[in-house]
Formats: sequence, C-alpha cells, structure tokens
Amino acid sequence: MSEGGSPPPGKADNAPPPTEHLNIKVTDNNNEVFFKIKRTTQLKKLMDAFCERQGKRPDTVRFLFDGQRVNPSDNPESLEMQDGDTLEVHAEQIGGC
Repeated sequence: MSEGGSPPPGKADNAPPPTEHLNIKVTDNNNEVFFKIKRTTQLKKLMDAFCERQGKRPDTVRFLFDGQRVNPSDNPESLEMQDGDTLEVHAEQIGGC
C-alpha cells in the first residue's frame, strides 16, 4: 500500500511568512540608493548610511514615506513598508512666515 494524504517531507501546510528582508529605494531627486534591510531594523541605520554616501549631515535632511515624516526609531514593519517602496529625502527647512 502507498502512503496517501501525507504531505511530502519539508512541505508545511502554513503559508510562508513574509520575506525577512526588503529592498528600499532612497531618493533625493538627484540620486537613488537601494538598501536591503530587515523588517525590524531601525531606519536610523539606513538614514545614516544614505547621508554618509551622499556627504550630507543627518540633521540637514528629512526622510518621508508616503508623505509622512520618518523617525529614526521607525522600522519598515511599523510603517507597513513593502518590498520596493521608496523613501524620499528633502532638505530640512527652518523658519517661515
């Protein structure tokens, strides 16, 4: 008799969990830099790396995701980011009328 109904070894009945890493594009309209980070990594790491590569000080720029300011303590999971999402970088402006 053959085995009927049992799944092949190594196959799970549950759907696979979302991938652990995301590819995130960071752009300041002049440059695009791609980062591969874990869903739980604080975005401060990505922000600092971008600023270092572009020769900018972190306190002179701000990062936006879907029009909302990103805090260094945020992570892709808390912002519900998906693979291929984009962070926008803008010059920090102080003052106004």
